[in-house]
Amino acid sequence: MRFLGIDPGSKRIGLATGDDLGLASPIPALCESSDTARWSALLATIGRQRIDELVVGYPLNMDDSVGPKAKEAEVLAQKLRDDTGLGVHLVDERLTSHEAEATLPKHKLRELRGSGIVDSRAAALILQDYLDQRFPPEMPEVEV
Repeated sequence: MRFLGIDPGSKRIGLATGDDLGLASPIPALCESSDTARWSALLATIGRQRIDELVVGYPLNMDDSVGPKAKEAEVLAQKLRDDTGLGVHLVDERLTSHEAEATLPKHKLRELRGSGIVDSRAAALILQDYLDQRFPPEMPEVEV
């Protein structure tokens, strides 16, 4: 199975791929200038990568409530279901962008934000969280 992690944003869509082996890897973000162009590029990526299921970042508020951004993610998830016929999973994405930024050199952060690298690293964290839940690593048996 092939999975696509999606970190939706108003200017860029971060992307990551993974499979049932359980490892998520960032791929180039979609940075097209219009919403329509980004949507077309997303659908093309889904087809080109032969994706079976989609995992969308779900930006809940820190108190677990559903705010405007989370509602936008719900609408996106439904549009993806309708347009692709694939399974779509919403995964809590709180603090993933902050975690992704923490792995980058501070002096290059501004440059890297605009490139989509942070967005795709965040998508990889979102997808990895999903894969870890779906395909937990097997623990070796220990004799006592």
